Amino acid sequence: MIKAVIFDMDGVLIDTEKHYNAAWCEAAHRAGFENFAREHALMLRSCDPTLASEMMKDIFGAGFDYYAIREVRRGLVAERLEKYGLEKKPGIDEILAFLHERKIKAAVATATPIELTLQHLEQIGVKDQFDRIVSAKQVAHGKPAPDVYLYACGQIGEDPADCIAVEDSPNGIRSAYAAGCRPVMVPDLTQPDEEIRPLLYAVADTLADIKELLISKSDIEH
Repeated sequence: MIKAVIFDMDGVLIDTEKHYNAAWCEAAHRAGFENFAREHALMLRSCDPTLASEMMKDIFGAGFDYYAIREVRRGLVAERLEKYGLEKKPGIDEILAFLHERKIKAAVATATPIELTLQHLEQIGVKDQFDRIVSAKQVAHGKPAPDVYLYACGQIGEDPADCIAVEDSPNGIRSAYAAGCRPVMVPDLTQPDEEIRPLLYAVADTLADIKELLISKSDIEH
């Protein structure tokens, strides 16, 4: 029986990954890495900084200062969010209401720093609807390591096997799978590929479709 649903935030609850992607490309170009493209930004979604830095150096050479470029990216993202605002992903209110009605716990496990996470969830009016909100910055290793999902499960007092983890990125899916959760992908900027698909419990078009998934798989009483 599914006892909890743990959500990633960016690209799952809020439509921010498009801004991160654009900002990564602009920040890298400003630093002189004109060959940095959308595909490279996609690799960085939810990725542990140490691993991300190593990956970018492998691709672009030792001169790629990941941390300095990330600081520029952060400023660019803030500018974009100021301009465009935070957009909720479709189905968020419906799935949270459903989980509350069925007394299924809800949590957030994100790569975003906890202060910014709380701010964003407050802005879209859902912060108080989660039993726990945790960040990968609170654990030793970020996604794709399992640490943040294991931490989230511990915080809500549930076995990972009884938890669905909702993710949009390969790094997030790998993290949830390694923790022993049931990964459900709600695609945002990319679809599941041949490497990721075997790790998935299911794919849902929107957050609202997770409700039908839970019912159809008879994991909860209905």
